[in-house]
Amino acid sequence: MKKLVSILAAGAVATLVFAALSSAQPAVAHFRLTTTLNSAQEIPKQAVKNQVAHGTFTGTLVGTKLTWKLTWAKLTGPAGAAHIVPLCTPCGKATGSKSGTSTISASLLKTIQKHGTYVNVHTAKNPNGEIRGQLVAKSGM
Repeated sequence: MKKLVSILAAGAVATLVFAALSSAQPAVAHFRLTTTLNSAQEIPKQAVKNQVAHGTFTGTLVGTKLTWKLTWAKLTGPAGAAHIVPLCTPCGKATGSKSGTSTISASLLKTIQKHGTYVNVHTAKNPNGEIRGQLVAKSGM
C-alpha cells in the first residue's frame, strides 16, 4: 500500500511540474510606436525644399508583428514609397494614408527598442525622402 501511495504521489508531482512548464510562455515584447514626419528631419536637411509636407505614423508591435497606419499631406507629388520596413510602394497621391501589417526581423526589433529607427516617405522630386520621423517606442500597450 505504501508503494502505491508513493507511485501516485510521484505521478501527481510530475503532472503538476509538466503543467507548470507547458503553461509558461516566454514574454512577448509589446510596443506602441509613434512619430510625426516632416522635411526638417530629413538627412541632409538642405536637400528638401518642401517645408509644408507632413505626416504621422502610429503602430503597435507585438513580438515581431507590426500593425501600422501612416498618413501624409502636401507632398510635392505622389508618395512613391515609405519604409521602416517596406510599408507601401507606390503609396499614392500627395495627400493620403495607408495601413497594414508587417513582420519585422529580430534585429529590427532590437533597433526599434533602442529608438534607432525612423519612417521615411519618398517622392519623385525627393527620391531620398521628402518627410521623415524618428520613431519613439513606448513599452507596453
